[in-house]
Amino acid sequence: MCRWLAYTGSPLQMERVLFKARHSLIDQSLHARLGATTTNGDGFGLGWYARPAADGSLEPPFRYRSVHPAWNDRNLREAARAIHSSLFVAHIRAATDTPAQETNCHPFRHGNWLFVHNGLIRDFPLLRRDLMLMIAPAYFGSLEGSTDSELMFLLALSFGLEEDPLPALARMVGAVEETGRRHGVAQPINMTVCALDGERMIAVRYSSERESRTLFHNTCVQHLRQLYPDDPQIAALDDDTFLLLSEPLTDMADAWEEVPESTALIAARGELRHFPFAPIAPGA
Repeated sequence: MCRWLAYTGSPLQMERVLFKARHSLIDQSLHARLGATTTNGDGFGLGWYARPAADGSLEPPFRYRSVHPAWNDRNLREAARAIHSSLFVAHIRAATDTPAQETNCHPFRHGNWLFVHNGLIRDFPLLRRDLMLMIAPAYFGSLEGSTDSELMFLLALSFGLEEDPLPALARMVGAVEETGRRHGVAQPINMTVCALDGERMIAVRYSSERESRTLFHNTCVQHLRQLYPDDPQIAALDDDTFLLLSEPLTDMADAWEEVPESTALIAARGELRHFPFAPIAPGA
């Protein structure tokens, strides 16, 4: 389907997680182990934040997107070497029902927000018109591509993502499920999503059938140092480091924890919080 990872912590060179890890995101673009598809070659994207200005203000995030397969883009390697960021997201795409074009590559952006998705809205061509009509006028002009993922992002914004992210994502899912079932689609949505606002990573693992795409996060860095005292990569990690990702980057079993079904996460300032996640029906 797709693979993604999001990072928060001390500034990190993107190359370390995109290329240098044993099962890096670039390796996953060719050899995904836990995805619905082994190869994810329909484009890629990076989104990252610069350090806040002296007055504390935050620049809108930067993006680099391409329709090239991630393993075959020489500029991606150069960019990954050059970019150091304390908050970033990367995504490799396997297209479903929509073309491989730059505007369909993740992450999607609005203001300070970035958004990535792995999964699908089932029978999306059947549901698309009804869902598009739910996008608030303030966000409709931001629509550039044709994916279900971008539409989910704009729906979440319409339902209040910028004010209260978790209820907004729950209302987005509730709207998709209600629309799908009205059209006879039994299991309308399957997703792991991640939204970043420059300070936090907000992620959800959920599906109508309760068999969602995989999602993991790293375990406590201090615990990892105790388990692997001779590993220089772990020794270099900041105590506040958190990675959310579709597949683990290494085979170290103690380094990764799977996110349970129907769970939301918020990672910020060295704290990772778990919340139960359930859709909110339209009008509730």
